[in-house]
Amino acid sequence: MADFVQNSVTKSAIRQLANPIADVAAFNTIVQSVITDNPFACVAYMTAGENKPAVEKTKESYTVKVFYQDTDSETIGYLSDKYNTIAGFNAGATAILANTAQNTAHGGTPIRDTDKDAYSATLKCHDPNGELYMVTFSRDKVSISSYSDEAIRTKVETWADSVAALA
Repeated sequence: MADFVQNSVTKSAIRQLANPIADVAAFNTIVQSVITDNPFACVAYMTAGENKPAVEKTKESYTVKVFYQDTDSETIGYLSDKYNTIAGFNAGATAILANTAQNTAHGGTPIRDTDKDAYSATLKCHDPNGELYMVTFSRDKVSISSYSDEAIRTKVETWADSVAALA
């Protein structure tokens, strides 16, 4: 039998944030700045005959958290609803809070639990050395995956050091 022989070394790294990113607007500003400003000096490339941007968002998710309280301020229910866009997230949060039938079914008053809202976005980046790697942002951490050149981690880390919300 033939053995598997390792032919590459891919790495991953995580930066746990000291404080969660404040809100979805701050989160979006950080993610969009990477796409727009390209602080990692990524380069456009071609694959399967298709031009690809240097940095592209490949996945995103936004989760609204709401709890329900009765007249004694006791928590009597909880709701978590996931959206794939910020617009959907914002519209969904408004709709949940205004949903009389749902509020009645829970038997209480809905209260948005913004501290527990969750956000995530994954960016695919193409390094000038030819590597494709992912940078994933969530509310409480940033991770880099599928890279092998340590210079990539250094670039991302240097940039993250310059963003106060990513301390």
